[in-house]
Amino acid sequence: QVQLVESGGGLVQAGGSLNLSCAASGSISIYTMGWYRQAPGKQRELVATITTDDYTVYADSVKGRFTISRDNAKNTLYLQMNSLKYEDTADYYCNAHHTITTDYALAYWGQGILVIVSS
Repeated sequence: QVQLVESGGGLVQAGGSLNLSCAASGSISIYTMGWYRQAPGKQRELVATITTDDYTVYADSVKGRFTISRDNAKNTLYLQMNSLKYEDTADYYCNAHHTITTDYALAYWGQGILVIVSS
């Protein structure tokens, strides 16, 4: 089992930047890692993912502003968030996912961290 702990959230003005980190209790090398977010009253949504081969996918709403990266040696996932907007306000969650078979996968979530962007 992998435990994930997010850090780096907080309050920032619109146009500002934050860098989120997700520290894992064990190796993340086999996992596709991702960031998700959930705003008040809304469903959790994908922000960005990065595969074991460093292939990245971004939500349209964050393309060009957010950058996901991973450091397997440090068992850490990052999300650099630039040009933040009020609508980026949400709880941000770290995810680790590894498909074992078509019917079984390993999936772990962090506890979430709050990002508030003031307008």
